[in-house]
Amino acid sequence: MSAPHLPKVAGIDPEVPVSTHTAAPLREVPAAPGAFIQDRLAGWVSDLTTLHELTERLAGTTTLDAALNELLHAGAALVGARRGLLVLEPADHGTPSTTLGLGLSHADLGHLETVERGATALGRVLEGVPGTADGIASPDLLGDKDLDPRHREVATRLGYAASYALPLASEQAGRLGGAAWLYDEPGEPSEKQRHLVGLYARYATEHLARLIELERARADVATVAEELLPSRLPRIPGVQLAARHRTGPRGGGDWYDALPLPEHTLGLAVGSVGGSGPSAMAAMGRLRASLRAYAVMEGEDPVAVLSDLELLLRLTEPARTATALFAYCEPAARKVVLAGAGHTPPLVLGERRCEFVETTLSAPLGMLACWEAPSVEFSPAPGETVLLYTDGLLRRTGDPMDRAFARLHSAAASVPKAGRHDPAAVADHVLRTMLPDGLDRTDSAEDVVILAAHFD
Repeated sequence: MSAPHLPKVAGIDPEVPVSTHTAAPLREVPAAPGAFIQDRLAGWVSDLTTLHELTERLAGTTTLDAALNELLHAGAALVGARRGLLVLEPADHGTPSTTLGLGLSHADLGHLETVERGATALGRVLEGVPGTADGIASPDLLGDKDLDPRHREVATRLGYAASYALPLASEQAGRLGGAAWLYDEPGEPSEKQRHLVGLYARYATEHLARLIELERARADVATVAEELLPSRLPRIPGVQLAARHRTGPRGGGDWYDALPLPEHTLGLAVGSVGGSGPSAMAAMGRLRASLRAYAVMEGEDPVAVLSDLELLLRLTEPARTATALFAYCEPAARKVVLAGAGHTPPLVLGERRCEFVETTLSAPLGMLACWEAPSVEFSPAPGETVLLYTDGLLRRTGDPMDRAFARLHSAAASVPKAGRHDPAAVADHVLRTMLPDGLDRTDSAEDVVILAAHFD
């Protein structure tokens, strides 16, 4: 005959062997009340440890997509489900609605969206129906005679028999959306599981609210940065232009410009202002506007343009430095005259060559009492592309500068022949090759600018 069996807590058997110092041999001794309490405490400690680990993993996410995925997976583990879906739908409507699935394809999510919102537990949670704040369990969907016919059809098609829906809401953040986890067989989470996932969901809601605000701030920064750059590139006979710009989360000072000049000539410029954030963005806007004015007046002399720009920077913002490159182009004659101030050299790509333009070594603007450096003149052959860029393209690779330059040369040389006559294709290929796997979209503080000019 065995000792009375006590319920398990957190997967741990509450039976504890009786000490041989207190129990008589071969006698059955019931478990002491203290042993049961110890097991309960051990279960609580285990639960809290699990919850701590999950919240730590969630806290480590820095993007909204990563946090939503982590929430879905953690919630599924806490309630013992295999599949689930989450709808992010902030009450203030400041963020677009997002639907994410776990173990569900896009087609599965499409089927679920055909069910009337009020007919599902998740829909009622999203609508904030009274009585749904603590979640809604649907332990036997197919056995529910009142189940919506379309919901029954979708549940049968997708093979789930039960669900548990929980709002993503807190007093401080308000209602952000809801999540539902699906069970293959009839069932529902235990009271302890509901308590744990509820605690986790409230913490997750606060974390999501912070990330939403961060995403909105980043979007605002990106919008301002783009507004400070050309809204469109000019069309000049004999040359085709394309530009790519990636800004960091705080906004940076990298910029580009392309402006038509008299007699079908063209001015091309790229530059970088030191620092990041609103101050650097404002300085970048002022510097670009000033360069445009100087280029209109004396664009055929790039050295004079940069000298004037350096003087302005030194007088108006003596504590700031910047790099810049300005090129005066005559597309009809395929002639380019350029000058650079501490900036990376252009790269020329064509059928017969892929090489950096040899420019004179010079200091950035604002670092010398009087800046001046000789200009460089070269002639792109028909079908060649001149690539201007900022050093953020090199720095985001994480490589030493000499290796990053070699990587850029290799990326340009590997542009497929079919795309070499399209400056947009050249810029995209270089960007993807230099910064694969989403590195061009990371939270790096480095801005990236690529300006490609293809000469017919």
